[in-house]
Amino acid sequence: MSTDALRMAAPATGAVAAHTDVLCAHCGLAVPEGLVDTAVERQFCCTGCHTAFSILHEHGLDSYYGFAERRETPVRASGRSYEEFDHPAFAQLYVTRTPAGLARTELYLEGVHCASCVWLVERIPLLQSGVLRAELDVRRSLAVVEWDVEVTPLSAIARGLDVLGYPPHPFRGVARADMRKREDRAMLVRIGIAGAIAINVMLLALALYSGELNGMEAKYTTFFRWMSFAVTVPAFVWPGRVFFTGAWASVRTKSLHMDLPIAIALAAGFVRGAVNTITGEGPIYFDGLAILIFALLVGRFLQQRGQRMAADAAELLHAIAPDTARIVDATDRVRDIPAAALLPGMTLDIRAGETFAADGVVVRGASSVNAALLTGESRPTSVAEGTMVYAGTLNVSAPLRVRVEEAGETSRIAKLLRQVEDSARRRAPIVQLANRMAGVFTAVVLVAAAAAFVIKTQLNAPAALDDAIALLIVTCPCALALATPLAITVAVGRAAGNGMLIKGGDALELLSKPGTLVLDKTGTITEGRTALASWVGPVWVKPLVLALEEGSSHPLADGFRRAWPGLDTPVVERSQHVAGGGLEGVINGQAVRIGSPRFAAEGTTRISPAVAAALDAVDKTQTPVHVVVDGELVAIAGLGDRIRDDVLRSLQQLRDRGWRIVMLSGDAADVVASVGQTLGFAAHDAIGAASPEDKLAFIERCKQQGTVVMVGDGVNDAAAIAAASVGIGVHGGAEACLATADIYLTRPGLGALVELTEGARRTMTVIRRNIGFSIAYNVIGAGMAVLGLLTPLIAAVLMPASSITVVLGSWYGFTFARRVAGHSASAAPAALTT
Repeated sequence: MSTDALRMAAPATGAVAAHTDVLCAHCGLAVPEGLVDTAVERQFCCTGCHTAFSILHEHGLDSYYGFAERRETPVRASGRSYEEFDHPAFAQLYVTRTPAGLARTELYLEGVHCASCVWLVERIPLLQSGVLRAELDVRRSLAVVEWDVEVTPLSAIARGLDVLGYPPHPFRGVARADMRKREDRAMLVRIGIAGAIAINVMLLALALYSGELNGMEAKYTTFFRWMSFAVTVPAFVWPGRVFFTGAWASVRTKSLHMDLPIAIALAAGFVRGAVNTITGEGPIYFDGLAILIFALLVGRFLQQRGQRMAADAAELLHAIAPDTARIVDATDRVRDIPAAALLPGMTLDIRAGETFAADGVVVRGASSVNAALLTGESRPTSVAEGTMVYAGTLNVSAPLRVRVEEAGETSRIAKLLRQVEDSARRRAPIVQLANRMAGVFTAVVLVAAAAAFVIKTQLNAPAALDDAIALLIVTCPCALALATPLAITVAVGRAAGNGMLIKGGDALELLSKPGTLVLDKTGTITEGRTALASWVGPVWVKPLVLALEEGSSHPLADGFRRAWPGLDTPVVERSQHVAGGGLEGVINGQAVRIGSPRFAAEGTTRISPAVAAALDAVDKTQTPVHVVVDGELVAIAGLGDRIRDDVLRSLQQLRDRGWRIVMLSGDAADVVASVGQTLGFAAHDAIGAASPEDKLAFIERCKQQGTVVMVGDGVNDAAAIAAASVGIGVHGGAEACLATADIYLTRPGLGALVELTEGARRTMTVIRRNIGFSIAYNVIGAGMAVLGLLTPLIAAVLMPASSITVVLGSWYGFTFARRVAGHSASAAPAALTT
């Protein structure tokens, strides 16, 4: 028998005579030799498949094996109890209630791939008492389960799925997805009813139009007119009610809303049609009104879907945290699941170079973690068993196992980004302007429509009411109201994906035009840490210096270690730290002294010629370290705070765009002057020895002349950052910076600042383009309506088209680059130091 034939016949074969071609009765894979039992009818490759087959067979579900395409992997049940699924906190997050009182949840299932999986999962109600409904979306591997909690717990349902080879995980965001489904369902029902009414009214109108052409008795004409009225009323009572509800809210709050002209247009047409129906004279408009309601509802639905797409794309948590995670099950098997399905107690497998998907405690391994996003510390910190790590931070050097403590919306990074999202709702001046324009425009439209109707009525124009209705509808300021907030929402989301957390659209508007840019030196222009800037001396001295400095915690020692990583060092026979001086010791029989010039001079009897020539050329802004070996001064090192690689290029780009740049630092005045001279600052724009109070006073003075942007440490420069027109934190860590700053840059260097200002400028360009399009559309549409070139139905089609155009313009408009793979700033060819 062929392999395919044997696989299809596996559930019904007789006793097995040989094991050479024996296939598993459940999954169809070859049965290992040690598991073949020739005395039984069916063979299984593992206990998981055996258990799954037994369950299906006992419940009469053998037709599962009739599918040509079905599961071809062994069933490996995890053995989990899933007791966490019964916890009240779990129910609060993931379980909702149906109108019938049943519990409802959505579960992500592993191992779903074909129609047989759908068939099997949807038979769960037959396998588990208390389950009344199970539906599987095979494309997303999401199962909707409804059950009676009084009959069976969710953990039992989860174990049943697990035994069948579909380990379940909760789908995070159930509440929001459920709310959206309810909204969409309600809107689609309205659209369906409005469409059905429109079709029936059109059939009645067709009878009336035919009667006008061919002659119809008056009683039938009256009948069809009243029938049209009766059929149209429900369209206003329910599907069309949304427009009148919005209009009434507008009147009650004394703010002109876009639903107001639509409601007036619909009401005017309906009243005129009703009056004409009662009097038996004139057009009744009901066919046009019914189609109009249907077209307006379809347009609103498409518009809302477009807005939702833009909002989803801007979710900051998804822009920073990973989408998937690897968990380790009870059998130490590693598998991938969506990060949204993580729960406290799960164990994560994190490899070097990967980002943590949740907050947790290290349970195995030791590594270093780059937590600059949260803490601002540029150097990786060591972690070991028992150390807490956080979502969004980077595992640098070695694999780790981490027990999840907080995940998703409860993680530290999610709480931080909620602060950003809440602040991002602040309305920028241009948003407020657009809203005021929309209100004024609505008032103008109402007046213009009334004037057009009165004038055309006086002139006995036959379509006066139609033209007024078309004017009210086509000039609805939906696109104008959407032009600004959508563009800002998309821009903030894309900026987050590129390491720029922006708290509000007002900051983007201020950054779009050049002003005064004030930069702190330490950590902004420079790296904020001690580095070896210059070295005069032979190569053989370096291992001696590194050997003696290796055990020191002094910042200068750290500079030597970073400058010469991986250098082999000799054994230090004896060493001593001299407070206020330096280090001395014996290495390979040589007496070595390292420290300040005064300390080194105490042990110096002679100076090498190369060092003697360099003594007078030492940069006064650097900290000098002298090295003496056996009484001879053999080397001089200069240590300082290294200027970032991209600073020169970034400063030039900002100056070319019109920014006046000032360096304001608390560092020594001569050091700041030296750095300023290197970077091309004018003497009066490189200000040193500035206290926090001095910085605040300087910002206040500059604000009197225009926009001031302060870039610095979110802690040390907090007062100046808070006082500036726009405060940007780059060094204190997101939590500290976002307490006072408007923007936090997660990437080192000034390259991100250049991208930020350019992205802000492009965002304003997109907004102005959207507003310009909206105004042009409304002006042209109003003109065509007044001239009688638009019917109400065509106006209803054009109105949502304008809004959709604005949505697409905001989405596809180039503001910030789409998410990049890495967040490292590009390095300039040359490195500068100070």
